[in-house]
Amino acid sequence: MRIGMIGCGVISRQYLASFDELPDVQLVAVADLDPARAEAAAEGREGVRVLSVDELLADPEVDTVLNLTIPAAHADVDLRAIAGGKNVYSEKPFAVTTEEGAEVLAAARQAGVLTGSAPDTVLGTGTQTARVAIDAGEIGTPIAAVATMVTPGHERWHPQPDFYYVPGGGPLLDMGPYYIHSLVTLLGPVAEVIGAGSRLRTERTIGSGPREGEIIPVTTETHVTGVLVHESGALTTLIMSFDGVATAAHPIEVHGTTGTLAVPDPNRFDGDVEVKRLGGEDWETLPVAGGYQGVARGIGLQDMAVRGEALRASGELGQHVLEVMNAVLESARNGTRVEVASTVARPEAVELQDVRVTA
Repeated sequence: MRIGMIGCGVISRQYLASFDELPDVQLVAVADLDPARAEAAAEGREGVRVLSVDELLADPEVDTVLNLTIPAAHADVDLRAIAGGKNVYSEKPFAVTTEEGAEVLAAARQAGVLTGSAPDTVLGTGTQTARVAIDAGEIGTPIAAVATMVTPGHERWHPQPDFYYVPGGGPLLDMGPYYIHSLVTLLGPVAEVIGAGSRLRTERTIGSGPREGEIIPVTTETHVTGVLVHESGALTTLIMSFDGVATAAHPIEVHGTTGTLAVPDPNRFDGDVEVKRLGGEDWETLPVAGGYQGVARGIGLQDMAVRGEALRASGELGQHVLEVMNAVLESARNGTRVEVASTVARPEAVELQDVRVTA
């Protein structure tokens, strides 16, 4: 599958580091509004052409557009790519508004092309080993989960953090996809939500790079909490914050009738999965039992290339998670319980494998 990458910012470095390890994926073109960044991304990569965005979207040598633009541009770039007959794989979130995401999916269905959505971290051994444990009954019937992410904010390290503090950003739409993609993989889709949020600071100060010391406005919620009611009946308590300092909580805990599972950071591909069994004295580390081993961002493209319509990090999953997040924000604004109209099949589990030998 021949990839054209649009957006050569910070996250692109992680994708670029993966392409040589993906046997069924080939990077053929890059584009960015800043030509210098595109040139830097293509440097030393044989056969990778530097194009304008318009040129890349029209290029017949590009099968799939990897959309690494800022969230506000995700839907527009995807729609333009789809109109050109190309598959799209978008960084998270899938779009900013639920309506935009639905438009992208509808256009893709009409055009007969594929849509994929980050994060693909859920395909790694961390979340997938937890999935194996749940499916094997290691903790009995899952009844609840707690997902916790607390940081002081990305402006401390990111040189261009503006988009984190406008609608489409914030801790929920920025980091929530990692956690909710994992939770849907583990516990299934979400039927309704209850949310609350706050924004205690109206400004942030950039802490690094050429704009260090510059003050930027904050126009979205920076601490969001909520309850996700899964179709299975399990309840997830979600805490996403750019206002705290740190947390000692496990990133995700899944509580069942006979045990509790500690799931590693869903922003990583690996990590130990631990279980505390009913009547047991200590936490036990489970052996790695599922997922792609030794991979990084971009494995979702490999999964798309090999599995086609059965890809796991699908646009449908990205859209469902986007709707869940926007429903939490709507609930926070209105003080009401909000139903999630969409549903999605729980993604198929990933058998334990090394992608470098599956081509």
